[in-house]
Amino acid sequence: MKLKELEQKLIEINVPDYVYSILKGGLPNEQYCLAKDGANWEVYYSERGNKTGLKIFEDEETACEYFYKKVAKYAK
Repeated sequence: MKLKELEQKLIEINVPDYVYSILKGGLPNEQYCLAKDGANWEVYYSERGNKTGLKIFEDEETACEYFYKKVAKYAK
């Protein structure tokens, strides 16, 4: 899936927007993040200014699928 589809799916399953950050950059406190770093995509949990559980992907689709699996459990 691509970014637009990811964002739509998260809205459809009612994942609160305070749980995640998509392409906003920085290190928001206690959020799952999907970021682009050069040619790579990063998925991590941002906590106290640190990237915890950092995973690096070479393509958008794989990063989005992984990110979705991480945050879907917070659906209401």
